[in-house]
Amino acid sequence: MKKTFETSDGATLAYTDEGSGEVLILLPGWSQSAAMFRHQIAHFARNRRVVALDFRGHGQSPHATHGYRIYRFAGDVQELMRHEQIERADIVGWSMGASVVWAMIDMFGTRHFNRLVFVDEPASVMRQAGMSEQDAVNAGALFDSTTMLAIAEQIIGADGHATRGAFLDSMVTKQIPADLKEWLLAENLRVDPGQVASLFVNHCTIDWSDIFTRIDRPTLIVGGRASHVDARSQEWIHGQIAGSTLIIFEDNQGGAHFPFLEAPDRFNELLSSFLLSS
Repeated sequence: MKKTFETSDGATLAYTDEGSGEVLILLPGWSQSAAMFRHQIAHFARNRRVVALDFRGHGQSPHATHGYRIYRFAGDVQELMRHEQIERADIVGWSMGASVVWAMIDMFGTRHFNRLVFVDEPASVMRQAGMSEQDAVNAGALFDSTTMLAIAEQIIGADGHATRGAFLDSMVTKQIPADLKEWLLAENLRVDPGQVASLFVNHCTIDWSDIFTRIDRPTLIVGGRASHVDARSQEWIHGQIAGSTLIIFEDNQGGAHFPFLEAPDRFNELLSSFLLSS
């Protein structure tokens, strides 16, 4: 069932709410949508309540004039949980969605979560001032501030569609079906270029490295060997979170940035096992 609610600052957000029982919240990545999780919604709604959010201006959520920031998105998720009277939930944050969860933990702690799943998100997308070479590897930093701003300019420029297409190409395996990649790009292009460029900059500039040692919930970290996010950064996050579990999908297993779409059966099996573990 597709629902909507209005946030405290006047944005309307769309979300999928299927099934009943223990709650599993799914948060998508930058410029993508809850539809990315179609295989997980169908699978887990058989015996759980699955809530998958379209961030403001993404997917089926209408364009919003303001609030394209990670901490505002975190507030939106918190407001959604209150709106649906969800006290505690398991939560999956994929890509930027993981950063949204980290912002929630930064502000509210882990008391609203049972289990945490982080899929292919670096601790810092951008190389921060003072980072050593090893720090940058650990953080998974993809580029420096100059490159980040150049990409943002390209997103809002005349060739913005091509820029976003090239960005997507770096996130999938070479084996991905052409129609699936076309659909992913169409979902990506739903978001207003100016707003998504602003969100891109905000997302890239935050370093979450000091969050992980504060996480005290069972945690699963999923990375991809062929992803643009260096698998070593996922190994580093795993090393920071006590008792966490790490799974790296290999290239021939759909191991890029979309393992839940490129290898949904294996992803669902692994996620099921983690959610049911003691």
